[in-house]
Amino acid sequence: MSVVEISGRDSSSNATTESLFKYLVVIEPLGFLYGSAGRFLSPDNLVGRSGTSFPPSTASLSGLFSATYTQEESDEEKRKAKIEPLHFAGPFWAKSCSPQNFYVPTPFNCLVKKGEAKISYQLSWNGAKWQNQNEESPSDKFESSHWLAIEDWEKLTSIDWSNPPKVKKSPWKPVPQLHPQLREDERCVKIEKLEDGSERGSLFLENGVQLDPDYCLVYLCNDKVNDGWYRFGGEGHIVDVRCLPLDESIKNLLTQDVGKSFALITPAIWGSNRLSTRYPEAWDSELYLDTLLTERPHPSRYRLGGEGKTKRLSRGRYAIPAGTVYVMKTPLKAWQTWNPEWFPKEGPSFKRWGSGLALPFNS
Repeated sequence: MSVVEISGRDSSSNATTESLFKYLVVIEPLGFLYGSAGRFLSPDNLVGRSGTSFPPSTASLSGLFSATYTQEESDEEKRKAKIEPLHFAGPFWAKSCSPQNFYVPTPFNCLVKKGEAKISYQLSWNGAKWQNQNEESPSDKFESSHWLAIEDWEKLTSIDWSNPPKVKKSPWKPVPQLHPQLREDERCVKIEKLEDGSERGSLFLENGVQLDPDYCLVYLCNDKVNDGWYRFGGEGHIVDVRCLPLDESIKNLLTQDVGKSFALITPAIWGSNRLSTRYPEAWDSELYLDTLLTERPHPSRYRLGGEGKTKRLSRGRYAIPAGTVYVMKTPLKAWQTWNPEWFPKEGPSFKRWGSGLALPFNS
């Protein structure tokens, strides 16, 4: 069966053998990184901790370079010429000594037994249900949130069960830090008076993240960005940024047709500006989508541009997690040729930030 591309009525195919992503953006923190900020807490009630969001999204990375280039270039047209063509994908991570072999989320149909560091089972779609290759339902206890080296991705097509691909847990841990704002005349927490007459404490909970010093964060980019030290994250932590040419083997993998079964290696946001969906509207047809295997979506939000110090928040959405597996009735081409109309827009298209970047494998 030939490979096709689903497209809108007014769109045309933009298939190409050249990889969109040509560089790796390697980020090494100089100390802690930013996870997420907690609420302002009451001095009498310090129970609980807000959820963390880490690693930073590609929208955060885009904002980092946008802010820097805005300061460096006063001419608006030249500034736009630098910023608008940039495409990113991620987040990933790697050992600092080998950033090209970065780690991507393990597909959800690859099961890892609790306490093990290798793929134990691989589920496949038989047209009616997901099942193990030996047609037995695994009854072991399994763990989630594992990562697979990109060099091992093609092993998923036909796993050698005498030596299955190894997986790893993420190399970072949250470190909550409490930031009190004290009164000027005594060592007590400052109390802020609100307009409605109520009071609010000034204890601020930051979920800092400590990344193992032997590892780094990795993102894909279509163009070379400037090396240097940057402030990255809501608390302005300093990171060292390097931009490296992407290996040809990775470029070749990214330009492969995803075919009839593929997995997401980055979170995906589908749907309209008001409604988040599990797949693009164009796939909602008996001719195309067969089934999918996913987990609970997670909230996604970022800051838009705007005048002044305070930037506007984007509309809150739900992102399909990386690792989601799709099985199609009609095979698709490589992700970079997918119709831009499949991706929502809020300012830039979400395709610019690598939404739903997918790689092929047999399910």
